[in-house]
Amino acid sequence: MQQVLVLNASFEPLNVCTVRRAHVLVYKGKAEVLEQLQQPLRSASDTYPWPHVIRLLHYVRVPRAVKRKISRKALFARDGHRCVYCGSSGRLTLDHVVPRSRGGDSVWENVVSSCAPCNLRKGNRLPEEVEMRMLVKPRVPTPALFVTLSAARIPDRWEPYLTAYG
Repeated sequence: MQQVLVLNASFEPLNVCTVRRAHVLVYKGKAEVLEQLQQPLRSASDTYPWPHVIRLLHYVRVPRAVKRKISRKALFARDGHRCVYCGSSGRLTLDHVVPRSRGGDSVWENVVSSCAPCNLRKGNRLPEEVEMRMLVKPRVPTPALFVTLSAARIPDRWEPYLTAYG
């Protein structure tokens, strides 16, 4: 199934949708086609551009209060599939920087990818208590990360739109 990248009016990646949904948005005048495929969409009486990247004409306010749920797939992708303590890519686990047993929440800023040996070494202590430093500071992922995770594959023509907000 062909997927279409949906950008906000500010060119920020919002989502991935079907060709049918993208065509309806364009047809109703709610979006414009920025990139299209060579072959057209055909109906019984007309032809239309086959959307590949569309941009909404009116800005959609995405509330930042709506938190994206933490998943291992998204967490590991955010951290580059590497342990934030040693940089290893083997046997990754989820680690709370401030352990839950010490009041740490399960929020993006407190959860990191950790290899099993580093996670075991840290245990229920703070990284400073065991003289461990994080190579990168945990942060809320960009919307572009979720777009790349929701698409089966990222077409080359999407890259400029995703890297600008990556």
